Amino acid sequence: MSRDGVAVHPVLAAAVFARSRGEKVNVSEVCREAGLSRKTFYKYLAQFEVLGLDGLFPQSRRPHHSPARTPAEVEDEIVLARKELAGAGWDYGAISIGYRLEEVLGDLSRVPSRATIHRILVRRGLVVPQPAKRPRRAMRRFERSRANELWQLDGWEYALADRTVVVVLSLSDDHSRLDLADYAAVSENGADTWKCFCLATSRYGLPAELVSDNGTAFTGKRRGFTTAFETSLLALGVHQIASSVAHPQTCGKNERSHRTARQWLAARPPAATLSQLQALLEEYRLGYNNRRHQGLHGLTPQQKYDLAEKTGPAGQPLTAPPIMSNPTVSPRGAIGVDNTEIGLSRRYAGATVTVFRTGDHVVVFHGDHLVRDLTIDRTRRYQPHPT
Repeated sequence: MSRDGVAVHPVLAAAVFARSRGEKVNVSEVCREAGLSRKTFYKYLAQFEVLGLDGLFPQSRRPHHSPARTPAEVEDEIVLARKELAGAGWDYGAISIGYRLEEVLGDLSRVPSRATIHRILVRRGLVVPQPAKRPRRAMRRFERSRANELWQLDGWEYALADRTVVVVLSLSDDHSRLDLADYAAVSENGADTWKCFCLATSRYGLPAELVSDNGTAFTGKRRGFTTAFETSLLALGVHQIASSVAHPQTCGKNERSHRTARQWLAARPPAATLSQLQALLEEYRLGYNNRRHQGLHGLTPQQKYDLAEKTGPAGQPLTAPPIMSNPTVSPRGAIGVDNTEIGLSRRYAGATVTVFRTGDHVVVFHGDHLVRDLTIDRTRRYQPHPT
């Protein structure tokens, strides 16, 4: 007897053909020779009379009706959601499509599971199965337990409309994957790196630690020197970590977010200037932070950050972020901070400086250069410069 698409026994085929033409056939003898039952013989005879030659092949056992099958209109919504997500530059895997369907359909009971969505995409020819791909459960994930416990810093290149290559500096929170700041810069340099860090700090406070690759704008630890950025972080009590050489996994979450950012930008006309690119990055950051992520169990990065316990430099919980200001230095070379006057130097007169204050601890920068690090002496109003 045949199995799975293989034609029936030749003796059976000849006997069925003869019987269908009205010839006499010894059914019992045919069944003994072919090793099958009389019931099977008559089944194939009935199929042959209806289907012709196709009736001599085993028929599909698929049921005529599949009440549990995903409705065709939902399958169409899955395909449309995938197309819309891809067109907008967002991730369009099965989980992301599921989140999208929850928004569109509004009825969670109508949203298929991730596995069902994947099978539908395969059946529609939109996804090629990759059985050899490493399963997600085989991967070990590392995540800090609190927000602001570890920030990740990195940069990646972008080509403007005239093909000028610039750099996007990016900071993200390890615990929540929140995109803290994206900064369009002419290159990966110390001054713009500091501006990016100050932008993130003005929004979210200071981190306890910051990890980066070994770019010369970030760190010189493995090259025998100290960058201005490292000096600035040290003054703020932020511990800096340099990733191992040729080991990008250390900054893996940031690398993954870069892929999403590149994909999102590629779905739009290239920016002509740095200011246009910065505007696009702000739009992307807002969208990214408020989209549900599969790695966050359905939360958005903003939700996870808001719900998390916060920490800061030296691992101390912060009741409020440090105060950051940008005062102008007076003609006599001083600035006012919390009812005190802090002396800097007359050479900074008229300049705008950046001030970080946590309690009585004050750190002053001019650009990315550390100008002064002091603890306010409350017994005197004027804090003279030690030199």
